[in-house]
Amino acid sequence: MLRIWGRRSSFNVQKVLWFASELGLAYEHIPAGGEHGLVDTPEFRALNPHGRVPVIDDDGTVVWESHTILRYLAARHGAPDFWPTDPAARSQAERWMDWAHTSLQPAFLTGVFWGYYRTPEPLRDPDRIRAHVEECAGYFRLLDARLANQPFLGGEQLTLADIPAGTALYRYFGLDIARPDVPHVQAWYQRLQQRPSYREHVMVPFGELYGRLDY
Repeated sequence: MLRIWGRRSSFNVQKVLWFASELGLAYEHIPAGGEHGLVDTPEFRALNPHGRVPVIDDDGTVVWESHTILRYLAARHGAPDFWPTDPAARSQAERWMDWAHTSLQPAFLTGVFWGYYRTPEPLRDPDRIRAHVEECAGYFRLLDARLANQPFLGGEQLTLADIPAGTALYRYFGLDIARPDVPHVQAWYQRLQQRPSYREHVMVPFGELYGRLDY
């Protein structure tokens, strides 16, 4: 059976849990990281020497790094819908995955969510937060343009393109920050909320993380 290590409030773990559920995979979720500990034990370090979550063990195949896990699960369990045989078709989703990882996630998760929400108020840098909020606004306008004529980032149905960026929506729309008018992104968000797997694994209350820098 597939085993998944990580805490449910972790952004990167949520991507994996959501996608595994979309694939209909049976799995065992093992809480790890944060208050659950475990990541510094020799047993866990044997799985991932970096001591980070998420990690999966799929019948003896151990994989870490969230986007590598997503690609692995798609290739192993999600072909052809989530893993087309044509490399050009796969690139349609993979480019949005990598963009989310290198552009959207640093601006939002690191810059805004950590810089604003997770940082205690006396330690916040208002100018840096404002700059990251504006950067995020530009990225969400870009997503809005992409979604103007199609329901999902990859086209007419959910693909790997939607998973990383889609995971950010619950937190982005849940923060008390300035946001641009992005009706197509909001419609996409509403479509994702109709999916039971999204509601279960992404729409996880994150109040425990407020003003908390320890994990």
